[in-house]
Amino acid sequence: MVKILYKTVIASKNCLLQWEKPTAAPGLLLKGIRKLSNMGVINKLASSLGRRDEVPNQELAAEIAGNNDKKAVQELVDNLSNKSKDVQSDCIKVLYEIATLKPILVANHVNSFIELLSSKNNRMQWGAMTALHAITNEKPDAVYNALPTIVAVADKGSVITNDHCVGILIKLAAVKKCTEDAFKLLLERLKLCPTNQLPMYAENALPVINENNKAVFIQTLSARLAEIEKETKRARVEKVIKKLQPKK
Repeated sequence: MVKILYKTVIASKNCLLQWEKPTAAPGLLLKGIRKLSNMGVINKLASSLGRRDEVPNQELAAEIAGNNDKKAVQELVDNLSNKSKDVQSDCIKVLYEIATLKPILVANHVNSFIELLSSKNNRMQWGAMTALHAITNEKPDAVYNALPTIVAVADKGSVITNDHCVGILIKLAAVKKCTEDAFKLLLERLKLCPTNQLPMYAENALPVINENNKAVFIQTLSARLAEIEKETKRARVEKVIKKLQPKK
């Protein structure tokens, strides 16, 4: 009789067979795979699988986006308030990964992400900002209306939160009806942001710079050059300025 080494892991109400070095009986192996594919969304999260890395969450996001699985997205949104903080964190991770891959699939949950900005959990807060950044082009009006909250959260938030706030402002600056307000707020971020982030923000903003706002953009960047201690970062900002100046 051929022996197969396996172990059984109980994940919620589902039984997942994790095979180790299968040597025969491919039918049993396929059966184990089918059980994995039939697991609920929450049971596929990294924390539910006892994993400390993000690979299961990334793979789940790719699967959901590839299948255009709206039901799975709803399940993830519903569990943003799960009693387990690990489940909450995994859900927001999967959701913003989906948003990056297929923004339209999660765009209708924009209000859930906006509400999550008020979370005291920093992971949930910057995760929500990441998702909002990804879906701004799909829901510009909703994101624009939430700008007071978005900016207020960024003022007190992490570097990641601020990075995505700036990303949101850049995207909105490209939307005609939002341009004026979004660009003003963008300039404020450029005036106050850490010098480490300034080169990236300046480079990312280039697509929304035009003849109408070029002068004030250059002025804002030029005023901060003396603050930048690292030569490589200063050179990047100078390069942005040079791109916008008339060629001699």
